[in-house]
Amino acid sequence: MYKYVLVFRKSGEIKYTSHLDMLRLFKRAFRRTGIELAYSQGYNPHPKMGFAQPLSLGYEASGELLEFETKEPVSRKRLTEDMARALPEGVEITSCGRIGDGQKSLAASITQAEYEIRVPLSWHLMDYPEVTKAYLQQDQILAMKKQKKTKKLVEVDIKEKIRQLTAEPTEEDTLLLKVTTDCGSKSNLSPEQVIASYLEFIQFDIPRYRIEVDRKSLEYPIDFTIKWM
Repeated sequence: MYKYVLVFRKSGEIKYTSHLDMLRLFKRAFRRTGIELAYSQGYNPHPKMGFAQPLSLGYEASGELLEFETKEPVSRKRLTEDMARALPEGVEITSCGRIGDGQKSLAASITQAEYEIRVPLSWHLMDYPEVTKAYLQQDQILAMKKQKKTKKLVEVDIKEKIRQLTAEPTEEDTLLLKVTTDCGSKSNLSPEQVIASYLEFIQFDIPRYRIEVDRKSLEYPIDFTIKWM
C-alpha cells in the first residue's frame, strides 16, 4: 500500500458542506481521476481515507489535510492537476506528499491548530490588545462544553488549551482574532469556546452567524516530503 496526503484550501459556499459530504466529494474525485483507493477488510469495507482533523460546518480553511492509501503508486501530477479538475469550485489543492512506512497517521499526530476569527465591530471600540491580555491573565477561562455521553452543557476551564491569542481591529471595521489552540486526540479545544468566552469577557453581544472563522493551519510532526516514485 502507498500512503499519501493532500493539502487543500476550502473557501466560499462549499464551507457549508458537511464533513461526511466532503469525504464523498473526494471519493468521487478519486474515482473520476482513476486513482484506485485501498479498502479496509471485513464485511463492510470502506476506502482508507480520512481528514486529519474534521472541520466544523461553516468554517473556511487554508491548510486542510486528507490522508489516504492507494494500491498502486500515484504521480504528483495526478494528485494535483488531475484531481484539481475533478473537484468543485471552492476546493483548491495546494500541495501533496507521500507518507513513509511506519509513521503514525496524521490524525494521531496533530498537536495544534491556528485560526483567524473575524468579528464585525461597528460601534464596539476598546483597547483590544490590553483587554486580550487581561482575558489571558485570568486565573481561569471558563467556557461551556457539551459532554459526549450525556449531551449536557458543563462549565470547563480552557485556559491551558489556549496557546496564543491576539486581537487587532482592521481597516474593514472588524476585529481580527488570531488564536492557536490545542488540537488533536490528546487535547482539543474548539475555537467556538474561545469565541464565546472572549466576547462575554469584553461584553460584546453579536449574533454568531456574523462571525467568520478560517482555520489557517494544522501542526503535525510528520514529514511527507519523501521521494516520489
